[in-house]
Amino acid sequence: MHILGIVGADATTLCERLATRLDGRVATLESLPDAETDDEPPSGVDAAYGISPNGQWVAAGDERPLDELIDDLAARYDYLLLSGFADAGVPTLALGGADARNVVAEAANADAVEFDEVRETIDSLEPHITLGTLIERVKADSRGDYAGAIATFTGRVRAKESEDDVRTTSLEFEKYDGVAEARMDTISEELESRDGVERVLMYHRVGVIGDGEDIVFVVVLAGHRTEAFRTVEDGINRLKDEVPIFKKETTVEEQFWKHER
Repeated sequence: MHILGIVGADATTLCERLATRLDGRVATLESLPDAETDDEPPSGVDAAYGISPNGQWVAAGDERPLDELIDDLAARYDYLLLSGFADAGVPTLALGGADARNVVAEAANADAVEFDEVRETIDSLEPHITLGTLIERVKADSRGDYAGAIATFTGRVRAKESEDDVRTTSLEFEKYDGVAEARMDTISEELESRDGVERVLMYHRVGVIGDGEDIVFVVVLAGHRTEAFRTVEDGINRLKDEVPIFKKETTVEEQFWKHER
């Protein structure tokens, strides 16, 4: 899922106009002031949902972190447009000089936006992919009729290896654009040539990732569990050994690139 935030006057209107120009399923998410969030679930209920016979739905609830909601949407939508989240850290289009943490494009106002340029910018951004995204892809795969197993691996940022270790606060990953993706595609294709392996998907995040957050996913669709588990293990081992991705570690005491250490 590709994400773009928009901040400034008429951000919500611009999200709606941009949504009609994107090729795929689009979700929008608006930052609401407290005065507009009076629609709360009944007492004693943490979340309340309503759904109509044709599938339209509404919901209300408490304490939904933005990051968690984005992760949930990633498996079902191709694009997410955020309106008014200046501090979210997502790639953002700033209107009229509005401030945001991660500005990737600017325009004087909504009428000055070139939609073709914005669409190209969105599609060039690193997508937001979760384990759920990849699982949904393999479930919908054309080879699904021949598969009775889905096995997955998730790599996370580990804060410590032992109790006395200095705490790692984040890892930063860089990769050769194009080269890393091509190598992962090759590994996936070679693993898919095995008997009983129907599909292999891999994804490795880049940028700064905090401790406890997910880094890398491998998902295998296979006929049976034996080949699924074996292929997941071989997939992550080959990814770590063969794909040109570089890691910088930040601890509470220092920073260093792992290949230098």
